[in-house]
Amino acid sequence: MLHVPIRRLPHGQNTPLPAYQTEHAAGMDLHAAPPYAAPITLPPGQVRLIPCGFAVAVPEGFEAQIRPRSGLSTKHRVGMPNAPGTIDADYRGEVMVPLINHGDTDFVVTPGLRIAQMLVLPVPRVAWTEVDQLPDTARGACGFGHTGA
Repeated sequence: MLHVPIRRLPHGQNTPLPAYQTEHAAGMDLHAAPPYAAPITLPPGQVRLIPCGFAVAVPEGFEAQIRPRSGLSTKHRVGMPNAPGTIDADYRGEVMVPLINHGDTDFVVTPGLRIAQMLVLPVPRVAWTEVDQLPDTARGACGFGHTGA
């Protein structure tokens, strides 16, 4: 088990910390923690940063990925414009989730609403080796839908 330091912020004192909702869930749900517990209205076509009320110290060699919740997207047409988002190991600010409303009516983010999922995953460091030619594969340079729609 990976232990990650987490710090509640003053406006997140009554907000649940990230948590797995089922025994085999890959991601932990994140809850909205708007300042002053005031709902945040997300008009159609707009993006708002939703505070989560905590900060983390992701260990070196890892990242925290923020992903949309399928229930928000399928039931309310609310998602993330940059999915997945990344929290780097050296970031110490508040975790915030950018939400976008693809729907036709306002969507109201209430305090405690589950708004995203977070996974903490290893990220290997890469060193490039410049070469004149890459090894051949069956796929080669085919991409962008080459296997069908």
